[in-house]
Amino acid sequence: MANKKEIPECHHCKSEMLPWMPPAESSWGENLQFVCFNDECSYYVRGWKHMWDQYNVKSSYRHRFDPDTGESGPLPVWSESALKDRITL
Repeated sequence: MANKKEIPECHHCKSEMLPWMPPAESSWGENLQFVCFNDECSYYVRGWKHMWDQYNVKSSYRHRFDPDTGESGPLPVWSESALKDRITL
């Protein structure tokens, strides 16, 4: 598990993940997360086709990491700019 001072790397594209605060009403709580916002990340790029082919939905997902729990997984997005306003630098 990474501590909050370490900046994790996306294991899909090796880009540095950015600190991101979930909205207060989300199920992730109000703890800092790290998200890969690289628009060329293979996980994000493949997600558009996967979501359309499997669910007929125009959306994708970005790789997310919770430094408090060590949990990682998808962060659903509906556009290239979705949730970028919550990046905390």
